[in-house]
Amino acid sequence: MKFKNGITERNVIVKCGADHYLPFALVFGFYVILFGTVSPGGGFQGGVIVASAVLLLYLGYGFQTAGSALRSEVLRVGESAGAVIYVILGLLGILLGARFCQNVFFDNGAVGDLVSAGTVTFMSWAVGFKVLTGVGFLLLLLLGLLAADPDEEAEGS
Repeated sequence: MKFKNGITERNVIVKCGADHYLPFALVFGFYVILFGTVSPGGGFQGGVIVASAVLLLYLGYGFQTAGSALRSEVLRVGESAGAVIYVILGLLGILLGARFCQNVFFDNGAVGDLVSAGTVTFMSWAVGFKVLTGVGFLLLLLLGLLAADPDEEAEGS
């Protein structure tokens, strides 16, 4: 519904649905990232689930709210940080006399513990962080293009 002053009110049902599913998507996504090495899932799958929060914010509250809640610069820096952390963990194998990306902390914890997979666990967390920030940034860019006013684009060209 669009008012005379230009403010658009979002559909109450969509807004309530986004409010209810947003915490679930975040908690479930972070669970999949954290326990990906001892259960089905992992960093990539969990990262995409968490990044779906951007879409839920957009559907419930519009682009202005989603864009102000999630800063694109922070997401870009976070994606780079995830990649750097993954490379550092990969180089840890070389520094300890093994191969690149070799699991050098494989003897930590009992089978089924959160960090029982050693270096693989931390690499999965780095991938999850990189994917959630990268896909979140791409979704924010895509939604920004969709939310652009066609009149403003015609004036800009």
